[in-house]
Amino acid sequence: MSKKSEWSGQWALVTGASSGFGVDFATLLAEQGVNLVLAARRTEPMEALAAELRARHGVEVVVEGVDLAQPGAGSALKRRLDGHGLPIDILVNNAGYGLYGPLLAQPLDRTLDMLQLNTASLTELTHVFGADMARRGHGHILLVASIGGYQATPTYAAYSASKAYVLLFGEALNAELAPQGVKVSVLSPGITATNFLAVSGQRPTLYQRLLMMKSRPVAATGLRALKAGTPSVVPGLGNKLTVWSARLVPRRMQTWMAQRLMAN
Repeated sequence: MSKKSEWSGQWALVTGASSGFGVDFATLLAEQGVNLVLAARRTEPMEALAAELRARHGVEVVVEGVDLAQPGAGSALKRRLDGHGLPIDILVNNAGYGLYGPLLAQPLDRTLDMLQLNTASLTELTHVFGADMARRGHGHILLVASIGGYQATPTYAAYSASKAYVLLFGEALNAELAPQGVKVSVLSPGITATNFLAVSGQRPTLYQRLLMMKSRPVAATGLRALKAGTPSVVPGLGNKLTVWSARLVPRRMQTWMAQRLMAN
């Protein structure tokens, strides 16, 4: 059974819940007695996860099959949950992916699909669920960015730019929504042992293999920051050093270094 926490009995929506960080976020929340709405395109792995979490932690779990890369999908999901009487107290905006390689070598529709999911849909979900939280006077929103959002990254140009948006968006909302009782935090992981590289099309580099973290501790870092209302958190000493050192290096050199560290 789950452990008691300040979030016990509340409802959380976790996007991208079919794999990777989404599974870890859902499991960590269930361990704290949080009821869950799991949202992603693939329902089969979410149904298996839901059954496991119900049995192990005694929480309620609802599975929503949805393609959040479609415009309006976030608002449609909100209407469905409202229809079921499920008020979301915790939103984990985790859904997203990256594309590796030169921008002009990537199909434009694929890049636009990624940007829709990483930025526009994330904004839509934050808006529609955040508005309810603000009206109730309490709530928590976690946005998943990346250390790539701290600097330009050739071969991940559009992806890193999308995560820079998430980073600045979330830090601004932390200040905007605090007076209304809503805590917003941004988690910026580095390379993590998920299927990110496989989806992006990149083979792991030496740099990535040296700094790769396990996903559960990264997800736990994000949830701790969210409870504390910390605007932004970077997990792992190596990732913190990467972000800190970028402040000391001229931007042109940052880009040069990033290009070489990402090269296969």
